[in-house]
Amino acid sequence: MTTNDSPVLRVAGRPVGRCVTRPELPARLSPRPYLHPVTTLAGTAVTELSPADHTHHLGVGVAVPDVEGHNFWGGRTFVRDQGPTELDNHGAQRHTSFQLREPGGFVEELRWMASGAELLRERRTVAATELTDTAWALDFTFSLTNVTPGLLSIGSPATNGRPGAAYGGFFWRARKEQLAPHVFTADREGETEVHGTRADWLALAGSTWTLVFAGATDATRQDPWFVRAAEYPGVGSSLAHEARLPVPPGETVVRRVVTVVADGGLGPDEAAALVRKAVNQ
Repeated sequence: MTTNDSPVLRVAGRPVGRCVTRPELPARLSPRPYLHPVTTLAGTAVTELSPADHTHHLGVGVAVPDVEGHNFWGGRTFVRDQGPTELDNHGAQRHTSFQLREPGGFVEELRWMASGAELLRERRTVAATELTDTAWALDFTFSLTNVTPGLLSIGSPATNGRPGAAYGGFFWRARKEQLAPHVFTADREGETEVHGTRADWLALAGSTWTLVFAGATDATRQDPWFVRAAEYPGVGSSLAHEARLPVPPGETVVRRVVTVVADGGLGPDEAAALVRKAVNQ
């Protein structure tokens, strides 16, 4: 469900995305604000919401499967020596206010709640800008501050014993088509070669669209990419790849991902040029 508090992003007057701030979702999906639908300038949808294969995938947003044992990703929790397990440990991200709200973007304040307590406070900054007649950029920054008196740590299924599953952080569930999307970076090609690697940018190309994801800060570029293509199309960053990420009391974790949303197919040179323009403008 959307409300009047759900701003629409526009580029050159055209709607390209909607932020749903207060979704009515069951606890098992770890309710949280998200962007959906996100489209190309020609109107092609490039996100999915609660698809049958993973009902807890909610367009574009921030999702973390383990914050001190609390699930802000949705679905089952990976338990060491046990595997994916249904637990009553789901948190929720609660929209509290907009600090800025314009057609080209917004600044949003959120509270990450679990078991009746606030663990993290987030400031989310989202901006949409035109790059060319067929491409625009979604600039997405999130800052997570530990508001508890004790140390918090962020984990993933990988740090809990499931190799290759270091998801958690920025995540984009892309549109599923008959054929799996093509995955490439400047020097690698294919899901197997790209998944879990660090790269300045990563492209996911469907039948009539291309998404190019770029870490826009040094800290963001240190996070390996989480990539899925064959099973489902999705790209995210890995806050906790090999070890849990500690967040001491009062400290803040900041990440910025800029995504080029383009009509048609892009090659590596075109993708790199658009990323440079998007990150530096």
